Amino acid sequence: MGQFVGFLVNGLTLGAIYALIALSYTMVYGILKLINFAYSGLFTLGAYAAIWGLGVVGITNGSNPIGLAALAVLLLAVAIAAIAAGVSGVVVERVAYRPLRSAPLLALLISALGVSLVIQNGIQATAGSAPKFLPDLLGGTALRIAGARITVLQLVIIGVSVALMGGLWLLVNRTSFGLRIRATADRFMTARLMGIRTDRVVALVFFLGSALGGAAGVLYAVYYGTATFTMGYIPSIKAFTAAVLGGIGSIPGAVLGGLLLGVVESLAAGYSGALTNGKVGANYQDVIAFLLLIGVLTLRPTGLLGERVTR
Repeated sequence: MGQFVGFLVNGLTLGAIYALIALSYTMVYGILKLINFAYSGLFTLGAYAAIWGLGVVGITNGSNPIGLAALAVLLLAVAIAAIAAGVSGVVVERVAYRPLRSAPLLALLISALGVSLVIQNGIQATAGSAPKFLPDLLGGTALRIAGARITVLQLVIIGVSVALMGGLWLLVNRTSFGLRIRATADRFMTARLMGIRTDRVVALVFFLGSALGGAAGVLYAVYYGTATFTMGYIPSIKAFTAAVLGGIGSIPGAVLGGLLLGVVESLAAGYSGALTNGKVGANYQDVIAFLLLIGVLTLRPTGLLGERVTR
């Protein structure tokens, strides 16, 4: 039982991070029908911005605050990452996407991939290729739950992720701005004709999506204790997998897909490793994730919560 609970919490922790990035994909896809692969770069940018911001206030790898101070530092890091990535996302939309909005979707996709490479190589050029290490925030504090060792950091990451997801849901479904987002996503030109400033809506959606991606980046870096300039590639691909798994364009689907992917990946890797004495396990968790995607898309191409539409 303890082993199962440990694998489950590990999966929920990673799944919550995947879900945040999947929401980023879903937000932009809902407006422009664009898969914004620049999130791999913005994910990394969020982590590096948080490291730089914490360094400015004197919190470095050797600081290791404890208790409420550690929680405050983590929340500060998330805020810095979200703001930095959000502002960068708005700039990316204005420079790389808006001029190509009437171009074929392939041009937008190539532009998105190019932006990701520019951000990644820009980080490498300015911060270097060596890994950057973060302070140990709550990782050493653990609880015993059903016989499993669960770190406080895991619970905090899940809690912060749920709070961000809940905030996004309230914004989209309970505010006038959310109504404008839904109107623009449903009928872009009709929304413009009705007086909605669609360019402003798109820019703010890019800010929100990029902020979620940046927050996910720093949570991922804090969880593993290190950041590299290539760290965003695999998580962003898995988050895209989660978005497709849940139903691209669906906010509940993105959350469900992220959590499901993280849990299945953790359980499959953990139990396969235990049964084969480590020969099959964590090294194959990426294979497990994509096999899950293939299986779901074979049975339900629109994803778990996606709606079948006529294109």
